[in-house]
Amino acid sequence: QVQLVESGGGLVQAGGSLRLSCAASERTLSSYTMGWFRQAPGKEREFVAAINRRGDNTFYADSVKGRFTISRDNAKNTVYLQMNSLKPEDTAVYYCASTGRQTLVVGSVQYDYWGQGTQVTVSS
Repeated sequence: QVQLVESGGGLVQAGGSLRLSCAASERTLSSYTMGWFRQAPGKEREFVAAINRRGDNTFYADSVKGRFTISRDNAKNTVYLQMNSLKPEDTAVYYCASTGRQTLVVGSVQYDYWGQGTQVTVSS
């Protein structure tokens, strides 16, 4: 079982930046495709970004493309989400998740393990 712990959330003004981290207990994190999701109050959980096992292929939701960057350091068992040009509508709890699937997937049901989430609040 993979345990995931997110960190790096907080309160930031619109236009600002944050970097989220997702640390994994599993030493073979490189075996997993990783994703970031978010859930705002009263809304369904939505896909944000995904990265393949080697870190050389990524995919983004249209709403964050050009502003967010997903990356990973398999040696550190950590996945990152760099968030720039933040908007109030980016306010949500952000979750990282892992899947044994080799392709980049956007459906939350296709991910096997989840972190507890970290709150990101963007003020206007």
